[in-house]
Amino acid sequence: MLFTQKFKKVIKTTVACVAFTAFATSASAETLRGASMFDGNHTFTKTMVKFGELVDQYYDGDVTFDLRLNGELGVEKDYVTFLNQGVAIDYTILAPSNMARFAPSIPLMDMPFLFRDLDHWNTVLSSDTLAPLEKELSDKADIVIVGYAGGGTRNLISSNKISNSEELAGHKMRVMGAPIQAQVFATIGARPSAIAYNEVYNAIQTGVVKGLENEAASIQNLKFYEVAPHVTLTAHTITVRPIVFSGKSFRKLPAELQVAIKKAGKEAGDFGRELESREDAIKLKQMADAGQIMVSEFANREKLLELVKPVQDKFVASINATELLEAVRSK
Repeated sequence: MLFTQKFKKVIKTTVACVAFTAFATSASAETLRGASMFDGNHTFTKTMVKFGELVDQYYDGDVTFDLRLNGELGVEKDYVTFLNQGVAIDYTILAPSNMARFAPSIPLMDMPFLFRDLDHWNTVLSSDTLAPLEKELSDKADIVIVGYAGGGTRNLISSNKISNSEELAGHKMRVMGAPIQAQVFATIGARPSAIAYNEVYNAIQTGVVKGLENEAASIQNLKFYEVAPHVTLTAHTITVRPIVFSGKSFRKLPAELQVAIKKAGKEAGDFGRELESREDAIKLKQMADAGQIMVSEFANREKLLELVKPVQDKFVASINATELLEAVRSK
């Protein structure tokens, strides 16, 4: 399918089978390269398309957006390397933990049980509370955060039903590569392993692990329900998904375009957070109604919150982020 969307000036978004195009009127148009692991229906992709529309709105020059989907340019760890080196892509949306090898404090954004609820999460992301993490990422990885998307509520996804601490004990599950992820889930009784995201489906299918943790959009998009049909409502994470730009690419752009990108990033983040948090519950219901997943509550979830707090405190102390964690908790 080819979908053409014309803007007031040059802008093109190539989306695998979906393309947003306009006729080029200037040979000097800037080209911004984006990447997504998902298709055109995923909230990440919709947010990046919105980002392009907003940049076009706020910048008087000519811009072409070349957005590649469905993992055409690799997985998120590849994207981090590309952004750091200033090659292959200029912008994307990432899970913070995938940037941990460059900026050790950045996984704080992904730390399970960090946010009390959606209101708390949105309050933090709408403020400058996370500015110290933005600076660390810029200084150490040369990656610039221009906005905050996210909003999916992450739950346990497993091949067997898990509804209490006894059933969770010894559960082999995939987690993201940041140490805090493994520490938290080990503390509540699971056996976590860091496995590349594109290998998780086969790992569950072959019994290497028995599940993972993720939000509804990814369960649906990547069909994890085929090998792990049980969803346990632990609500351990409300996702923070920074819209990021390569620092090396960013500095080469005209000053007016840099300003437009930052303004567009903030507004695209607002758009993405509202979209994903709204769609999350809808997608869970769709899969449940279709018989693809079976949903369970987790008994005594409050006990998990108490168990993980010392782990959180120890982790943030190790990365000199105690004050930052207290700032988040106080919002």
